[in-house]
Amino acid sequence: QVQLVESGGGLVQPGGALNLSCSASGNIFSIYAMGWYRQAPGKQRDLVASITYQHKTNYADSVKGRFTISRDHAKKAVYLQMNTLKPDDTAIYYCNAEGVMTVGGGETHDYWGQGTQVTVSS
Repeated sequence: QVQLVESGGGLVQPGGALNLSCSASGNIFSIYAMGWYRQAPGKQRDLVASITYQHKTNYADSVKGRFTISRDHAKKAVYLQMNTLKPDDTAIYYCNAEGVMTVGGGETHDYWGQGTQVTVSS
């Protein structure tokens, strides 16, 4: 059973910073890509940033230059450093693991975390 657990959300003032963490657990052999998505009330879930096993990154235009994604293969973890936060960044942030292969498994699957709330407000 693969699980993703996020941490690091909270309330921050505009211009502030937060660092989100997500760790994957379970009988995991490899993970192709990990990423962060967010969903604001009444809106669809959108990609924020993603990073492949080879550390190729992709960012939403709205966060380029402010957010930085990184991952630690040994810890099966992904991080999102968020700087210069804006009220529009307020959302539930979800961790995603794409192309997860378990030990002895023949197929890959995608998994989601439960989400962590980020609120940017004065």
